[in-house]
Amino acid sequence: MANSINKVTLLGNLGADPRVANTQSGSKIVSFSLATSDRWRDKASGEMKERTEWHRVVIFNPQLAETAERYLHKGSKVYLEGQLQTRRWEDNNGQERFTTEIVLQNFGGTLVLLDARSDDGVGASEDPFAATSAGWDASASSVSPSSADLDDDIPF
Repeated sequence: MANSINKVTLLGNLGADPRVANTQSGSKIVSFSLATSDRWRDKASGEMKERTEWHRVVIFNPQLAETAERYLHKGSKVYLEGQLQTRRWEDNNGQERFTTEIVLQNFGGTLVLLDARSDDGVGASEDPFAATSAGWDASASSVSPSSADLDDDIPF
């Protein structure tokens, strides 16, 4: 059993089109900003308030990166699961900088597209379970069984 858990689950909208970079080995790295919002009624004034949080998301998983590059755009609604990681580097002035990101690694990352289908048939249903059954769940951790797998002999 694990001594700790590092898991982030977010449901939000992209703030800009995803940025795609390639490593020296040719692997894709896709990054984007994701907005999540909280809404509440102020008890004193009775007016509605809203606070938006911005999250940096980086995808290293090749299948998820391909899906993100191909189908995501500014405003896309997505559900994702990843890990929180803090990265350190030096800027051009020699100052040490830090950034905290939600990272979807090769294993354990999940990305579900929640936008309605567009005219070209791209996108997924508003229901994340329908998105999974339609094959739009680009999850590295969950693989849809084929009908052939369901016919296997089970020993119990």
